[in-house]
Amino acid sequence: MTVPASRQLIVHCEGPEPMQFRTLFDGAAPADHIALWVATLDELRPYSAEYTDSLDTAERDRMKRFRFDGDRERYVLGHGLLRQLLGTLVGRRAADLQFERGRYGKPFLIDTPITFNMSDTKDAVAIAIGTDRDLGVDIETMSRKVDHDAVGQHYFTPEEMASIGSSPDQKRRFLDYWTRKEAVLKASGVGIMDDLRVLRVDAPLNRMTITHAAFIAMAAPEYHLRTWHLGESHIISLASSREVGAIRFFSVA
Repeated sequence: MTVPASRQLIVHCEGPEPMQFRTLFDGAAPADHIALWVATLDELRPYSAEYTDSLDTAERDRMKRFRFDGDRERYVLGHGLLRQLLGTLVGRRAADLQFERGRYGKPFLIDTPITFNMSDTKDAVAIAIGTDRDLGVDIETMSRKVDHDAVGQHYFTPEEMASIGSSPDQKRRFLDYWTRKEAVLKASGVGIMDDLRVLRVDAPLNRMTITHAAFIAMAAPEYHLRTWHLGESHIISLASSREVGAIRFFSVA
């Protein structure tokens, strides 16, 4: 298939809004909603041994390659939680799940309409699960240190930079937009792209022309984004290739 040199992309944005937590997971498949879990590493740590046992050979090999204990632990807890949740939804043992991977490494399950995506930051994990749609989720912690101006000049549009500059909380606004861009790229399966300035996410309705070959080939015609603030500590954005609709927030505690 010939990929065009450019095409249009539409991104709808809602929020940020407070995240209202939460109910315990009832095991129901997300047929008419998107299910979103956010858990701190402290909440997940008691399950560390169980989650480690559920990892497959490739995941165990990846786990061993982490240089720092904190990174290794975050990987185990996030991937172990993902396996437990998906296993419950598809009626299989977590350890029996077999993932396939897309062109740029995005995992998926075959023979099921369930779609999912996971993100982690230094002290928390977010997992989104839905059906028959492409999903991307990104979580960031407000404790992250970042040079807004230097990073923004490389990754944000002039309109986004102006919005950040006029915000009373520039760091929070910066992370609102950062998580939105990451969520869209993760939903598309591309994962990372050098020129994020082509991807505008500050307005309720954003129309843009994209030229990155992989992004053109893999991105949906439009994405629907929602952003939440979880207290003062975390910012989460969710991207869906269909209208988001109902969201159910779940706890692992």
